[in-house]
Amino acid sequence: MRKVSQAEPVTELRHVPIKECGEPLVDYLEFCPNLVKARPYFKYRYETIVRESVARKLCAAANALPKAYRLGVLEGWRPHHIQRRMYLSTWTRFKAAHPDWSDVQLKRVVNRYTAPLNDRVPPPHSTGGAVDVFLLDKDHKEVDMRSPYDSTDRRCFHTDAPGLDQAAREHRRILIAAMTEGGMTNYPSEYWHWSYGDQGWAYRTGKKKAIYGVIEPPDYRPAPKDLTDAPVEFAKGR
Repeated sequence: MRKVSQAEPVTELRHVPIKECGEPLVDYLEFCPNLVKARPYFKYRYETIVRESVARKLCAAANALPKAYRLGVLEGWRPHHIQRRMYLSTWTRFKAAHPDWSDVQLKRVVNRYTAPLNDRVPPPHSTGGAVDVFLLDKDHKEVDMRSPYDSTDRRCFHTDAPGLDQAAREHRRILIAAMTEGGMTNYPSEYWHWSYGDQGWAYRTGKKKAIYGVIEPPDYRPAPKDLTDAPVEFAKGR
């Protein structure tokens, strides 16, 4: 049996072929009124679109939550120009924190937290099959999912991060149960990242192929302010 790495490296994902199924993108907020648009983490225009099956699964997850909670979706489909800037931002942060690391070391770590642009292994969000989600309370505020860690401490990024407070661990359990019931799969290095249909999903579930490749909405026009080579910046209050 194939041993699955929690890091899901590009070197392994590239062996998962993609057979595009042609499923369209839909606006998940229009598709499922129970979903909530989560507060942005970075300064760029977030698109509210995913593949139709993913929208259905998000809706099922939202309906599976206890009444005291809401499912907040930070992002689904993401264009390449934003992905490139996010990768640069992650690279810059790790380089500043570890100036003695070689480029090989940096690449290995950065690739774990931000997908590189790769023709054989497209970034999950570029396929419309990946989403970043958070558990919100009834007032649409994020509940604690990482204490006692700081939000930038990558030790808390792992879904099964050790040492979490009881409340944070319980909130993760609630989110995991709903998303799993909805039919999504989790990237174990990031508790907020879930997907269906992409290479990560195929890799986790042992499928022979992915069904989603790179896609772009018809007549898509990027926000002019986002067309820059600068790293993305954190949004105010993040």
